[in-house]
Amino acid sequence: MPAEAERWRVFLDTNVFIAGLASQTGASAALLDLGEAEEILVVVSPQVLVELDRVMESKFPHLVDRCRDFIKNLAPFLTDDPTVAQVREAQGIIDKDDAPILAAAKLESVDYLVTLDVKHFHTPKVRAFFPTPILTPAQFLDTFRKFWEQAS
Repeated sequence: MPAEAERWRVFLDTNVFIAGLASQTGASAALLDLGEAEEILVVVSPQVLVELDRVMESKFPHLVDRCRDFIKNLAPFLTDDPTVAQVREAQGIIDKDDAPILAAAKLESVDYLVTLDVKHFHTPKVRAFFPTPILTPAQFLDTFRKFWEQAS
């Protein structure tokens, strides 16, 4: 396991958690496995955790306990919530529902933002506002694999 300072700091959008917990196969599940194995440092905002709990209770009630146990064991790095002004600034860049996620990720010194929301996050406007790589779970896993192959 790499030392904490060597681990990539990866901000995960709520949808990555939902996809990874709802299906134990696929890139989102593999990404959560990397976090659980402490190969990466998972970074989230309080808003991500609140939204995750709300969605799991409404759409996947049979997975709520598993989700809560997973988050407790994962012990992600928790950012501060962005200020109203920071969220408002992000709303000028991205859909209002995604603005708190983008603003929170921008607050932290993360290496990657991982989301399944390609439509809203993968735009030139967002990339100019947030120059950190924004990847899908599959893109992140490919990047992670290539890095470790080169490092070996």
